[in-house]
Amino acid sequence: MAFLAVFALALSLATGRLADRWSDQLARSSTVRISAPEDQMPIQEAAVLEVLRTTPGVADARLMSRAEQAALLEPWFGPDLPIETLPIPSLVEVIESEAGFDPDGLRLRLAAEAPGAVLDDHTRWRRPLVEAAGRLRAFGLIAIGLIALSTAAMITLAANAALAANARVIGVLRLVGAQDSYIARAFVRRFTNRTLSGATVGTVAGLIAIMFLPAADEQGGFLTGLGFQGWHWLWPLAIPPLAAITAFWATRLAAIRTLRGLT
Repeated sequence: MAFLAVFALALSLATGRLADRWSDQLARSSTVRISAPEDQMPIQEAAVLEVLRTTPGVADARLMSRAEQAALLEPWFGPDLPIETLPIPSLVEVIESEAGFDPDGLRLRLAAEAPGAVLDDHTRWRRPLVEAAGRLRAFGLIAIGLIALSTAAMITLAANAALAANARVIGVLRLVGAQDSYIARAFVRRFTNRTLSGATVGTVAGLIAIMFLPAADEQGGFLTGLGFQGWHWLWPLAIPPLAAITAFWATRLAAIRTLRGLT
């Protein structure tokens, strides 16, 4: 269970980083698409660049080359797409400053200066991506909670079975004067120590497995960044003590309840 908890924790932290990265990258970049007749394209491109250069909140604006546009289309249409013969609109990459710009005001200026220009501030893409990453992060946290509940349930069943199997021994201990609290402490100590040892082994195995996952790569997709980064490597160290605490209370409650039922 500790092994699975390490991966669930890694998933939760990785999706958090992914959501932050997507939000930051898409929030600070926009695209202006220019569609116009071929003879009007240079005029509108120049007009758009001039509008962007004089717009407060725009840190940089540059016209993407045909080679860059071909690279963007290559994953869908292959490397042999005759882009020079196709009526593909021009693209202007816009980088926002920290203050940002007013998208509605910029759209009005573009409509006046370059009627064929359309601003895309990536809002419709950013929100679903960030929401999806947030759901994955919640899924990881829910998985950790389910693992904890499953661990507590299994420990409770094991403690009940052990107490029932040792009913005669418990009866003898009671005859010689042992209190139920003493008997319960013996079972609690045994199960807590075993849980701590097992959780430690599982956590170490999980960390070793995480270390062999591919490192974060912008071109490699989501799974390449599933490992821990920076001080996040300290988070799994909390799994063994939390497992021991769970075992302590689960065994204690089970022992007290079971001992009361034994006659």
